[in-house]
Amino acid sequence: MDTKKEKKKVSLTVWILAALVLGVIVGLLLQKNSDIAETYIKPLGTIFLNLVKMVVVPVVLFSIMQGVISLQDIRKVGSIGGKTVLFYMCTTAFAVTLGLVIANVLSVGSGYKLSSESLETFEGVTETPSFIDTIVNIFPSNAIQPLAEATMLQIIVIALFFGFGIILAGEKGKLAGAVVESFSEVCIKVMGVIIKLSPIGVFGLITPVIATNGMSILLPLMKLIGVVYLVCAVHMVCVYSSLVRAMAKMNPLTFFKGMGEAMIFAFSSASSVGTLPFNMECTQKLGARKEVSSFVLPLGATINMDGTAIYQGVSVIFIAQIFGMNLTISQQITIILTATLASIGTAGVPGSGVIMLAMVLQSVGLPLEGIALVAGVDRILDMARTTVNITGDAACTICVDASEKKRELKRARSMEADG
Repeated sequence: MDTKKEKKKVSLTVWILAALVLGVIVGLLLQKNSDIAETYIKPLGTIFLNLVKMVVVPVVLFSIMQGVISLQDIRKVGSIGGKTVLFYMCTTAFAVTLGLVIANVLSVGSGYKLSSESLETFEGVTETPSFIDTIVNIFPSNAIQPLAEATMLQIIVIALFFGFGIILAGEKGKLAGAVVESFSEVCIKVMGVIIKLSPIGVFGLITPVIATNGMSILLPLMKLIGVVYLVCAVHMVCVYSSLVRAMAKMNPLTFFKGMGEAMIFAFSSASSVGTLPFNMECTQKLGARKEVSSFVLPLGATINMDGTAIYQGVSVIFIAQIFGMNLTISQQITIILTATLASIGTAGVPGSGVIMLAMVLQSVGLPLEGIALVAGVDRILDMARTTVNITGDAACTICVDASEKKRELKRARSMEADG
């Protein structure tokens, strides 16, 4: 059954890459007649983008609510839930920040700006709010308006509050929790259908871009891939190694050697959820207790997306520089906040990174058309970010388990002293 799924994933990847190549070829052929591409082919890409926009809001809303509701287990495992969430949120925030910094330093998309004619379509972001205004605007005064206008940070806040409300409602909230879980599953299925349409969308988006701008627009792609892989490697080697050594007193080489099987499967399957059984087995062999790994790892597959955060940070800078737009510090802080909070609602399945990237782009007013370029190599990037995601889940499990063992040891010593 897993083999069949992998074949389907590879098939979709081949179709996306084929659509990218075909779009480039057709775009080059239509360079002298770019109006044909704009009139007859671009609508395919527009329809795809409309579908992406349609599914972003419900996916984020219900996935985050479901993730919050799953924290019911925090009562059973004591401090494990709080430590886990704090670990995931901090490492995700650091990951997207690292991605933004390195992408800016290396100018991942500079030197390949679109023509002024193309840029006219995407004008509209003139003044950006200050950092204080950004913080204030996170909290909505109306629960419906953010959903209608796809104001993502406010949607995340709504989902968090209603998720906790369902938990606090206790028995009376169980029906609402079941409804949220059902809608979340439906949204993920809808998202899966839309992602299968990616080849058509990529073709419809890339063809008019190439017809208008030529091959120069594709040159930064290799640099984009290289920067994403570089940031992923730096994050794993520096951040996870430091945390495992400092919090669990474990040799990083022992950790990565023990995680080898799960990391290889994650890289080849590009699925955090699919790698979950391997991850549980590897972390338990490394000494983590089953009751800890069985809570921390599934929660991580939902809310811990360090690799996806890196991908979003680098891709946003790449797209902004491609379109000749300079992001302010305030906008980049918004990206960090959006990507960090959005990690709660990122489904651990291949292709979901594109959906979440659309959300981050919307949060700072960047054109969604830039997704066409990233989508063409999304599978290659997905392999790296999934590996980072599951490795972060394992690092958290090892660190939280070590922390809980220390706490239990202190409690036992305290009880002996009192006795």
